[in-house]
Amino acid sequence: MLDRRLRAAADRAFTVLARPVADRGVRAEWITLLGFVFGVGACVAIAADQRVVALVLWLANRLADGLDGAIARRVGVTDRGGFVDIVADFAVYGGFVVGVAYARPDARFAVVLLLFAYYVSGSALLAWSSLAERRARIAGDNRSLHFVGGIAEGAETIVVYVLLCLWPSATETIVWVFAAAVGITAAQRVAFAWRSLSDHGSSFDPERVAGSGPGG
Repeated sequence: MLDRRLRAAADRAFTVLARPVADRGVRAEWITLLGFVFGVGACVAIAADQRVVALVLWLANRLADGLDGAIARRVGVTDRGGFVDIVADFAVYGGFVVGVAYARPDARFAVVLLLFAYYVSGSALLAWSSLAERRARIAGDNRSLHFVGGIAEGAETIVVYVLLCLWPSATETIVWVFAAAVGITAAQRVAFAWRSLSDHGSSFDPERVAGSGPGG
């Protein structure tokens, strides 16, 4: 929901940060792997209820995720880099809430429903992206994967995971609310793909393609 509003400013900032890094020969894949290490650390830390550590590592993971894309756009996007980036992101997104479930037994059922919502939303995303590319409907930027917008996108995911680190007493409520938001996003994606992939016309609008995150 917020990604389109924030993307332009974030891209400009990461472009500035990426310039000296890329000029020193640092490859985007290296930053992706470093970010993945940060992300795994965040998952372990939240499972151990070390929430300040989890917060720092989660934000470091998100910083690396923005930086690797900016480096790739500067030196050249590769399919392998895009693939690794997507897999690493989704592994961390899921692993983090599994860590939450380990640390907070009262939130486990809510986490199960959130993971189910992730699964449906991600399946709709991947199926849409593949079919849309095959039908030559993807247009716009050079991201490795295009995302249909919804109320739960990358920015919302960052905020929710920060809240999970800072507000442990509200963990179950936060997860329930976010699970509902991701579920709504999954329904939005399915409805959008149903209309866009109709054999009797297309309502595809590249401007509605949004940013990354398990929800959107």
